[in-house]
This record gives sequence, C-alpha cells and structure tokens, in this order.
Amino acid sequence: MAQDKISDLQIPQVDDRPLWDVIFGIYGYPALLLAHRLKIFSILAEKARTLPEICDALNLKQRPAEAMLTTATALGFLTLENGRYSLTAVTETYLLEDSPNYFGFFWDMMIDNYQIASIAGLEKAVLTDAPQAYGGGDIFKTHEEQIELLRRFTAGMHSISITSALVWPTLLDFSKHRIMLDIGGGSGAHSIGAVLKLPNLKQALILDFSQVCEVAEEYIVQFGVQDRVKTHAANIWQDHWPAADLHFFSNMYHDWMPDKCHFLTAKSFTGLESGGRIVIHEMLYDDDKTGPFTAAAYSMVMMGWTEGKQYTGQELTEMLDKIGFQDIHIHKAFGYHSIVTGVKP
Repeated sequence: MAQDKISDLQIPQVDDRPLWDVIFGIYGYPALLLAHRLKIFSILAEKARTLPEICDALNLKQRPAEAMLTTATALGFLTLENGRYSLTAVTETYLLEDSPNYFGFFWDMMIDNYQIASIAGLEKAVLTDAPQAYGGGDIFKTHEEQIELLRRFTAGMHSISITSALVWPTLLDFSKHRIMLDIGGGSGAHSIGAVLKLPNLKQALILDFSQVCEVAEEYIVQFGVQDRVKTHAANIWQDHWPAADLHFFSNMYHDWMPDKCHFLTAKSFTGLESGGRIVIHEMLYDDDKTGPFTAAAYSMVMMGWTEGKQYTGQELTEMLDKIGFQDIHIHKAFGYHSIVTGVKP
C-alpha cells in the first residue's frame, strides 16, 4: 500500500495557495483589528513614523509591531516610504474616530465578541443552528434588557451604515415620496442620510424599540436633523406602523428566515398606499449561490449573531412579487451592498 502511494506521488495540477489563504486569513485579518485596538492608526494620524518610533509610542516590541504593520500595508491600510509608515485614504476615511465615516465601532464590536467568530463558537452555531452572541438566544431581546450592550451594538451598526446611507437615496428618483419609515432603523443613520440627500422628503421616522429610539435621538441631535427625523417607539412585529409612503429596511431581512421576511414584506405592502415604495438594503448572494465570498461570509456572521442569512436578489424579488409589489428592480449601492425595490400598485 505504501509503495502504491509512492508510485502515485506527483506534482498536482493545482497549487496549494487557497489552503494557505484560509490559514493566513485566520491570522492576518485579526492583525488589523489589533492595530486598530492598539491605536496604531491614531498615532499615524499625527505624523508618519518609523517602526522604532511606533514601538516607542505604543510600548511595543518590534517583532509583533512589524507583523501588524506589514499586514496593514499589504492590505492597503498603510503605505511605507523611506522607512516611514503613513495612513492610506481608506484608513483616514474609515478608521479615524473623528471621521464622519468612522467604521471602527463595528470593528470594536467584532473584537469584543470575537469568541463568536472562533472555530469553537462557529462550530456550535453550525451544529445547533442557533446564534451564539451574548451567550446565545435572541440578541434583540438581550439589547432590550441591557442598555450598554444596546449602545455598543447601535454604535457598531451606525458606523457601517452612515456612508451607505448617503448613496442609496441617489440611485432612484425618490422625489415623489414625502415620509420614510425606517423599520428597525437603529441609530437612524439611513434616515439621516435620506433627509440629507432627498430635499423633498418631509420626514423620516425611525421605528424601533423604545430603548433604541432613546439612543437614536442622540444621533439625530448630533447631525442636527431634529426638524426632519423623528423616532417612533414600537415593536415592529406586533404594533401598528405609522403612515409612510417609503418603507426602508437595511440589514434587516438577513436577521430572519424567509417566513419572517415574508411577514415584514406583507406588513409593508398592507401599510403602504398605492404608489408607495419598499427598499431593501442588503449584501446579496449571486442568484446561483456560487458567491460572492463576502455574502457567504456575512451569512456565517449571521450564523453567530442571529437566526437569519443572506439572500439572493432573485429570492427577494420573488418575495416582493409574491406579496404583490410591482416594478421590482435591483441596483448596486455602496461597497458590497445593493438595494431591491418595488412599488405597491
């Protein structure tokens, strides 16, 4: 038998880089989270620095610092010229806390809950088909009960939403719509983006739990849009939705399985008058579910955090069509996101 294996041994027709890429992803990407947590990007915002200068400023040894800096440079978050590390445009835009597009609160949330992304955490999520965040169970009920967790979660969601919120309103003609209902709107990032980009929109209403609405009020004041953005505390499943002619859902459908998504779609259809529009903002699978990697990975994130999954554009289109929406279209939005939209006849 051993002799047979020796005789079969030959150089494969494909190399082993994809297997290494999995290992390197496990170790490489956390280097960026650590660089963020250790304030490497913050000190480089002050000025370009050499490796020894960075180590002195942060009390780090050169070996681990070099590994993190090289990873960040390889992934396009830093540049290295004449021995000095500098921030790139993407880092200045998204990883400095004074930036209006700051993404870092979401990274903080991932770091604080990293056990969910461990092999053991994801294996348990896969084998039980149940989320593991905050010890398992319904994360939204957990947020309702624990205000500090809710604040951190809302800050994380805001940091991944505020830039996208400025893009989707520019993709279609929304000039006919006057009142937007932001269902499960969290911080209100998308409501804020909508009123900033849509001058004909008289008001955006953030529909969420009362505790979330209290946090959203702070963001509304921060952006100075108190006259056009309001909150409406309610349970989206049980309570009546206020009148609106534009229903918006961002990263909501992926929290739930199809039966609950159908419920939300039907409730939206019932609540809208003729001519009212639904907009679903999500990262979409390819219709044949061969990718993309980002949507597949996001489904694994959902495996750890919620009971939901990512959907294809076709699946959401069929969902809207079955409920009765017409003029259904899919548009690429910002980054990996898309919108699926339909109109009530």
